Amino acid sequence: MPDLLLELRSEEIPARMQRKAASDLRKMLTDGLVEAGLTYEAAREYWTPRRLALDIRGLTARSKDIREEIKGPSTTAPEQAVQGFLRKAGLSSIAEAHVHSDPKKGDFYVAHIAKPGRAAEEIIAELVPGIIKSFPWPKSMRWGPASAKPGSLRWVRPLQSIVCTFGPETEEPVVVDFEIDGIGSGNVTYGHRFHAPGPITVRRFDDYVAKLEAAKVVLDADRRKEIILADARNIAFANGLDLVEDEGLLEEVSGLVEWPVVLMGEFEQDFLSIPAEVIRLTIRANQKCFVTRPQGAGEDLSNRFILVANIEATDGGKEIAYGNGKVVRARLSDALYFWKTDQSDLPDLDQLKASAEKFGLDLKKPLDQRMARLDHLNVTFHAKLGTQGERVERIKRLAEELAPVVGADRVLVARAAVLAKADLQTEVVGEFPELQGAMGRKYALLQGEDASVAAAAEEHYKPQGPSDRVPTDPVSVAVALADKLDTLTGFWAIDEKPTGSKDPFALRRAALGVVRILIENRIRLALTSVFAKAFANFKGGADQSFDLLAFFHDRLKVYLRDQGARHDLIDAVITPQSDDLLQIVRRVEALGSFLDTEDGKDLLAGTKRAANILAAEEKKKTLVAETVEPALFREDAEKKLYAAVNQAEKEAGQAIQNEDFSAAMLALSVLREPVDSFFEGVLVNDEDQAVRANRLALLARIRAATDQVADFSKIVG
Repeated sequence: MPDLLLELRSEEIPARMQRKAASDLRKMLTDGLVEAGLTYEAAREYWTPRRLALDIRGLTARSKDIREEIKGPSTTAPEQAVQGFLRKAGLSSIAEAHVHSDPKKGDFYVAHIAKPGRAAEEIIAELVPGIIKSFPWPKSMRWGPASAKPGSLRWVRPLQSIVCTFGPETEEPVVVDFEIDGIGSGNVTYGHRFHAPGPITVRRFDDYVAKLEAAKVVLDADRRKEIILADARNIAFANGLDLVEDEGLLEEVSGLVEWPVVLMGEFEQDFLSIPAEVIRLTIRANQKCFVTRPQGAGEDLSNRFILVANIEATDGGKEIAYGNGKVVRARLSDALYFWKTDQSDLPDLDQLKASAEKFGLDLKKPLDQRMARLDHLNVTFHAKLGTQGERVERIKRLAEELAPVVGADRVLVARAAVLAKADLQTEVVGEFPELQGAMGRKYALLQGEDASVAAAAEEHYKPQGPSDRVPTDPVSVAVALADKLDTLTGFWAIDEKPTGSKDPFALRRAALGVVRILIENRIRLALTSVFAKAFANFKGGADQSFDLLAFFHDRLKVYLRDQGARHDLIDAVITPQSDDLLQIVRRVEALGSFLDTEDGKDLLAGTKRAANILAAEEKKKTLVAETVEPALFREDAEKKLYAAVNQAEKEAGQAIQNEDFSAAMLALSVLREPVDSFFEGVLVNDEDQAVRANRLALLARIRAATDQVADFSKIVG
């Protein structure tokens, strides 16, 4: 079967857009081919800084002929219905339709539609220009003389050539002929702009890849990444160093070069006095280079860095490495200045005394000065939620409330909460926002803060995603919880909640962070009481504790499902009032373990049967006695079940009070045999209304006993 090669070559495509653009191109074209009646065996996309390419294998040469019948209205239908049928069927007059008869419905119109298949080349030639014109680039541009015309082509950068060939392996492929804004399709592309700028005639994909490689273009982005990583490791090792690997940077750099050439540059040893994170980010952000460290040196860096060029220079890359080194040195000089400035006194200390007094700050300490300035400048957190200084006050109050719950020293928690946002006013964080928290920790240690206070400056932002670790130090835990709960209650108070996929303030992440901190640290916390204290901090804001608790339940369900818990067990345990997340988790764990046993499975079947009968009778408004009256029992099975329910209810209730949910399940397991015997030997719907109402009340007692642990009606099985 034939294969299709498509290449769209342009000026440089931004690295961050390349992978998605190639994926979009594959999806748009393959979806269009399938919709047009073609099939294919495999499709793979490729990209470089200057081209998007598709290799589609086993594409059918022609779409199938289509014959279909479109049923229309009755022959006696009004004209409006007939005209609608004609438009739908694509007929010019009713004379082109056929009349079919039905014994019940009478005569009605039918359109017999025959659509002959089309050649794949024709379909491709029609599809590709439309895809190019409607391509979903985040940003695009017009260029050249045609750009002045309405509806002219937009592309991420000027589109320069299109290759589109189609044909089986055993034959010479054909060029699929089409044109868009003066750019015609063909079988000619171009290699590396410096090493091989001349035209290259290609036939099919394998030939295309080989000729590009000969023209100094590695088409496969993953292979470029492998080349860069292997060469970077080797050049570092040859110099007694280890590469500090960075997957994000590797992805970006592989999108900047078509022919990767790995080189090493260096900077002065004096710059190593700057924190390693600052050095790495400076070099990464400004020059897209990797840093290295001496072999076995832990976190310390060396003064050598790895860069990736897009050209094989005649001098072996010496001038390229030297030029990159000059830029790196200039940027590191800036970073060194920021680092030293952050440890010096601020020039406006006299204006910061009121803020220092408010927060109990020591203006002899650099980080305290930055916190005082953060408050003094009235830096806005959110227009409706006040300043950063006001937010720090709220976090401090809430963190102090949480300190005894999480086992933290209240004095250390208060100090940590006050300093947690101080690094927002540092020069380094101003230049590198991603170092927020990390620099707070470093600066706190430099001015002699307790290690837990310093750790909280960094860790109170955690976890920042599902793979990020949660804080475990009690001081960090208290401040992290206070920070996230202040954010959540604040935005709930002003009715700024996530909607659909939109969550501009990352409130889902904040709630999931609270969930993980509580569960993974095994912390018991009554959320509704904490919500009440937090909402009280927002004057005029509505207390939406119930809505916020429901939001937390949703996040907890996501977390537990990701951990492998059954959704029905979670639903069976959670009630609208459940505000102790750790207790919910323990209940789910105990319920899951119990239902894995034979007793659990049998009890589930029996209790669900009882609940279903009771629910059906309640729906019919059948009388159910308020209490069970033993005097109305006629069968031994009733008496035994009543005794078992009394025992199970009492023992399960006591176990739940003791927080022993496994013991509560075990207590309920005694119901298994008497429930089975009851249903085998007792007719619930007795003719005597009093007896029937009493037996239904006994079923209600079973439901009430099991409901202490979980709503068994929500469990599948």
